[in-house]
This record gives sequence, structure tokens and C-alpha cells, in this order.
Amino acid sequence: MLNLLDPSRRLVLAHRGNSMHAPEDTLESLRQGVALGADGIEFDVRLSADGAPVLMHDPTLDRTTDGTGPLAEHTLVELRALDAGYRFTRDGGRTFPYRGRGIRIPTLDEVLNAFPDTPCLIEIKSAETTEPFIRVVERHHAKDRLLIGSFVDEAHARLTGRGFLITASKPDVTRLCLRSLAFLGAGQVAYQACSVPPRWKRLRIPVLRFVRMLRPRGIPTHCWTINDPAVARDLWDGGVNAVLSDDPGTMLALLGRGPGAIPPVETR
Repeated sequence: MLNLLDPSRRLVLAHRGNSMHAPEDTLESLRQGVALGADGIEFDVRLSADGAPVLMHDPTLDRTTDGTGPLAEHTLVELRALDAGYRFTRDGGRTFPYRGRGIRIPTLDEVLNAFPDTPCLIEIKSAETTEPFIRVVERHHAKDRLLIGSFVDEAHARLTGRGFLITASKPDVTRLCLRSLAFLGAGQVAYQACSVPPRWKRLRIPVLRFVRMLRPRGIPTHCWTINDPAVARDLWDGGVNAVLSDDPGTMLALLGRGPGAIPPVETR
């Protein structure tokens, strides 16, 4: 069984890698998360203008790179020329430790090659990304170590029934919320895990009720993004299977699993 689907375990997933300490959704950040001993890595995938699945959370380049504008309007060659560590700072902009260090926007191909044995939780950020994403995953024969989801309904629908391990969709989560208010069970499910935040905009998500509804069905609940140790403890104590954290080293230490050493930055 993929460890991300074992509801008896307490897991730490590196959210966009070790993203409190390194530029998110980059090979460097993911590499640090794995080196610390995280049980898996989480990242986001979008599509370049010429059809290459690449890692990026935002639809635009401005927040994390030295580029500007929509990612989808740039070719892979153009994206690879950007500095993906350009804007990373831990001190409010006084220093930028990864600027000019050769940190690039990685492709999905590169990530699956770099971490061939690492469980991954992946969010597909747009419907048009889905089919190119599927082709890359199938080329790498990586289905059995990936848990995939999307809060874009069309993207999620394209994954269903194609042999992928998937998380609950946005309509699935909405139904769980409504059923929890009525103290009903989970009802019919067609997903292998439920990955949710404690709050969605102004709405509180009843995560621990989800746990009680889904665990009898053998379905684990994951919660993101958890960086507060006290919150993490409460979630684990309540039966949450995995926390997704920007600071996986701290979360691992809470479980008595001292984080490993972070290797030096690999420049490219």
C-alpha cells in the first residue's frame, strides 16, 4: 500500500518541499524535504505555452520568480531561463539567499526522475494540464507512488476511472461538509484520500468529523497547510493521517523523528 493511503500512520508531507526554508515547488525545496525525512512531497503542476507540465502554484510568475505575467503564456525555454529563487526571503526582503543560485522552474519529468522512490501528492492546477500530466506519469510508470487531486472540477473528472489514486474533489468535500452537519456517514466515495485545509476562505472545515466519517471506509484524511506544532498535535491526536507542512523538519521532530541534515544547495 502507498504509505499516503495508510490511515493508521502519522505522516509528514513536505508542502511544496521544504518551502519555509527554500523556494517553493523547486527541485531544491523538494530535495530538502526528502533529505529531512518527510514521508512524501507535495507539489503543484501547471502547463507551459508549449505543453510541458511544470511545477508552479500560482497562475502567474510574479510572486516567486524574476519573470512576470501568466505562466501559461511562456514556453518551456522561456520558463527555464527564469530565476525561481529570485524572490525567496525569510527576513521580509532584507536578504534573498537563493537569488542567482541557478534555481529553475522544474518540469514534472525532472521531478519524477529525481525522486523515483518518493511518494508524491500532486495538485493539478488547470484542466488543460491534465492530459499532458497523464502522459508524463504513464511514461515514468509512476502511478503507484502518486496521489493526485485537483480543485478544478474538469481536471479532477479527467482523472477518474483511469487507474490513478485520487483525492476528494471539491464537490466531494462539499458533500462531506453537508453530511457531517447532518451526522451522516461518508456515503458513496470514489476517491482514495481526502486532503483538505482547516479553513476554506471563511468556512471552517470539520476535519476531525471527516476523519470519523472516512476512517471506517479505510480512507485517510490529510490536512494542509499546517505549520503550528500545537495544531499538528491536535490533528494527529484526532486521527488525521498526514499533515502537509512548509516546515517538515519541525513536524518530524514532533513525532520524535529528528530531521535529517539538509545537504548543500545544488546550483545549476
